[in-house]
Amino acid sequence: MATLIRSKISNKLSNAATAVTNKSQAKVSGMFARMGFQAATDEEALGFASCDDLDYDHRQGMQMDILTSDEMGGGGGEGSGDGGALEGDSHYQRDGTGPPHSASKDGDPTNELTEVRPKITAWEAGWNVTNAIQGMFVLGLPYAILHGGYLGLFLIIFAAVVCCYTGKILIACLYEEDEDGQLVRVRDSYVDIANACCAPRFPAIGGHIVNVAQIIELVMTCILYVVVSGNLMYNSFPNMPISQKSWAIIATAALLPCAFLKNLKAVSKFSLLCTMAHFVINILVIAYCLSRARDWAWDKVKFYIDVKKFPISIGIIVFSYTSQIFLPSLEGNMQRPSEFHCMMNWTHIAACILKGLFALVAYLTWADETKEVITDNLPPTIRAVVNIFLVAKALLSYPLPFFAAVEVLEKTFFQDGGRAYFPDCYGGDGRLKSWGLTLRCSLVVFTLLMAIYVPHFALLMGLTGSLTGAGLCFLLPSLFHLKLLWRKLLWHQVFFDVAIFVIGGICSISGFIHSMEGLIEAFRYNIEE
Repeated sequence: MATLIRSKISNKLSNAATAVTNKSQAKVSGMFARMGFQAATDEEALGFASCDDLDYDHRQGMQMDILTSDEMGGGGGEGSGDGGALEGDSHYQRDGTGPPHSASKDGDPTNELTEVRPKITAWEAGWNVTNAIQGMFVLGLPYAILHGGYLGLFLIIFAAVVCCYTGKILIACLYEEDEDGQLVRVRDSYVDIANACCAPRFPAIGGHIVNVAQIIELVMTCILYVVVSGNLMYNSFPNMPISQKSWAIIATAALLPCAFLKNLKAVSKFSLLCTMAHFVINILVIAYCLSRARDWAWDKVKFYIDVKKFPISIGIIVFSYTSQIFLPSLEGNMQRPSEFHCMMNWTHIAACILKGLFALVAYLTWADETKEVITDNLPPTIRAVVNIFLVAKALLSYPLPFFAAVEVLEKTFFQDGGRAYFPDCYGGDGRLKSWGLTLRCSLVVFTLLMAIYVPHFALLMGLTGSLTGAGLCFLLPSLFHLKLLWRKLLWHQVFFDVAIFVIGGICSISGFIHSMEGLIEAFRYNIEE
């Protein structure tokens, strides 16, 4: 009898505890659902498991097709003798090193399965990241120190740390765990991540937002290349009867062949040469500054900031670190994606040191006379030589963001399957059609018109960094990380993501407002530089 009473009491207590637990879980799930961080229900969990099984079968089939086609073609590749079909499929699942998903220009669907792109090493990936964050736009960093002092130097370090972190968490959003706890690459691009965050209510709006931000970022980069080319040539030959706008037109005329680009094979050959030339130019500028070390104005570097112009400097610093646009593609093409974090660390540490030294040394040399483009402060003889090399680098760098912007526009409006707004830009034989060529020429002319009517390098750089740079580097990665991986994040990761989102939002809004005010003031008083 006593045993029966104890069993009844224990059953009632367990039922009560279960009811309390279910109510508390329901309240917590309801709260997070209202915030947008939905926990998976049992039905959703079964759906995810089904999707994982289907995705596994689909990718295994694709990998087997590739291996079969390679064997029939007689070339087993590097991994055919070591891995076999099972190992190749496991490597594809865990490391995300599968076949490319981009459509071919000639419209042949079999190219997606038969074409195996060569993978890149961690050093090659690091070189690509270095090209993005150590480009020509470091020329505006001394101008940021002019309005920020030591706080500007701190921001150069802070931006490097934050951009390195957000790059890593952006890549983390590409992966999910399967039933065995192994990471599987289920997304391929920034757009895929955005769409996953907005699903199921708005499955495409996230991708549209990211596409718009990418197009703005890439087109503004093209505009800045034209602006800096006109500025450098004008200041290199001030005695010639050619205005800065005329130099910009001449530079754009040299860029018109970009409209006929179908791929970047020809352009990519010059990227290493351009980067080496840029490092040589930086060394020349620093060497000249060191020769005037006894005249350095240490007393000019202070802790106070120009409240009106410092937010512009924030945009300049952020824009100089933007590389998140192509990180998903870069990581997917690495031979060893596990080395991605190490690559991000050393590239951003090197960038932080070089940018900080360059900005500080250049500002100490010219102090309050520091100009928007630091090479304008050099003596005429040295300035002409350095600027010509910089113009060559700018013109050779222009096709990269231009081609990327054209790819986004063509994919969105011309190649989106049945949802495309316009017919395909390419014919069945792979030739560019007339409206495709018109689109490309119009984009080149648009960058010229913007460079002519808004010839302000620092203000445009600050505006772009505040508008799209902060969004793509700070706001969206932290938001996506919280949304997709909420249940797996530790408390300090949540804190970092929220802090980056809040600080990035404040800097973005303030920088955008002050950059617009600076542009309005420049137009009102007809300021040329």
